[in-house]
Amino acid sequence: NGRIILYSEEPLVVAGGLLAVGLINTNVRNDCDPAYGLLYESVNKDNSSVRIGAIMGLGLAYAGCQKEEVAELLTPIVTDESTPMDVCAFAALSLGLVYCGTCHEESIQSIVQALMLRPEKDLEDPFAHLMCLGLGLMFLQRQQEVEATYEVAKTFPERISEYCQVVLDVCAYACSGNVLKVQALLAKCGEHRTTEESTEEDLWKLDAQSVACLGIAIIAMGEDLGRDMAIRSYDHLIQYGDNSVKLAIPLGLAMLHTSDPILEITDQLGRLSHDNSEEIAQAACLALGIVGAGTNNARLAHQLRQLTSYYYKEPSLLFLVRVSQGLVHLGKGLLTLSPTHSDRTLQSSVSLAGLMITCFAGLDMKHTILGKHHYMLYYLFAAAAPRMLMCVDEEGKALPIPVRVGQAVDVVGQAGRPKTITGFQTHTTPVLLAAGDRAELESGKYIPITSNLENVVIMKKNPAWEEDDTKS
Repeated sequence: NGRIILYSEEPLVVAGGLLAVGLINTNVRNDCDPAYGLLYESVNKDNSSVRIGAIMGLGLAYAGCQKEEVAELLTPIVTDESTPMDVCAFAALSLGLVYCGTCHEESIQSIVQALMLRPEKDLEDPFAHLMCLGLGLMFLQRQQEVEATYEVAKTFPERISEYCQVVLDVCAYACSGNVLKVQALLAKCGEHRTTEESTEEDLWKLDAQSVACLGIAIIAMGEDLGRDMAIRSYDHLIQYGDNSVKLAIPLGLAMLHTSDPILEITDQLGRLSHDNSEEIAQAACLALGIVGAGTNNARLAHQLRQLTSYYYKEPSLLFLVRVSQGLVHLGKGLLTLSPTHSDRTLQSSVSLAGLMITCFAGLDMKHTILGKHHYMLYYLFAAAAPRMLMCVDEEGKALPIPVRVGQAVDVVGQAGRPKTITGFQTHTTPVLLAAGDRAELESGKYIPITSNLENVVIMKKNPAWEEDDTKS
């Protein structure tokens, strides 16, 4: 079947097949490297859709792998001025995914060169913004290392300069909780940039504000206190901010509580999904899906069913609600989109990049998700990961081990041996872990090789336990 699809005469069928190859290989490591072999030839085909399918497939298949061959293939596309803007943007995003958080010099130079040399007309294209994001992803969580490129961004044409600076700042300080950066972004959000004399031509000045608003969530999502403060800031911005700022709030809330549908957030998004502004309602409908992704949350599913009957005459909103309904039951409830791992202390840069690309696309739905590029939603697959705990022995065979699963308690700095979970239930592995849950072994029969019980954990038998067993 794969051969029939990839050698079809319909370019859109071929493009879908190429993207599917990338999706199948997302977060999978294979010694045979099938994705590159199947995709590299199609990157330079004549048809734009086929090229985008292959480029996006490469980005997803090798996300975080730093594969040199991908850079050699994609950098000439970015720097070639005859390349259509959308193909160029997807090439930049794929480079950003493959080299996320690595400051890969060759890729950075190619995107900077493209942004400097492209004619002004090209930079008016909405896809120029995604090129900036591709550049930003190279500096994901690298903080000060972005400064040289940040200075270069100041020399870009006015149309793109401020937008690119904000994106670089947001990406470099993602999940850092840096208070000064959040304050600078809040100040940007507080500006009222449109006046009565403003025309359609001036609307591009508002794009940087939308990113600044989303950036507050991206910087603050690293720890619980920052999250709560960001949500409080968003409450103020909903009341006093301009529409360009409000547009990013639903997506910001989704970033703060990915796959964690707490009541406060779903209620707020429910209110925003009935907003007078269609763009804000659209962003809220998509955000509901990201917040509930993979949780099978019954209350949220009911809320989305109500939205389908409310928006039955609005095709674009109905489409987004349907997408959200699918996301709530992601992988039949066995997957999560949350980028946090290792007991919520670390963030996966690939997952974070996938979520950020989708949210940035959500800031301009008309030209991306609701236009010809609805397949940008598949970038969420870079963030999808199993949310179960599986125990295996040293040979890799599954072990049914009793574990206690409950709400995690922060015990840093407490004396003695305080309880690390509260309100637990005892299950036998494999077991699902929700957001904020923690598991601990019920008995000492096995010793885990890692300190954090999540995903797949290798267990060793405790030799001391057997001795105790024989005594009794």
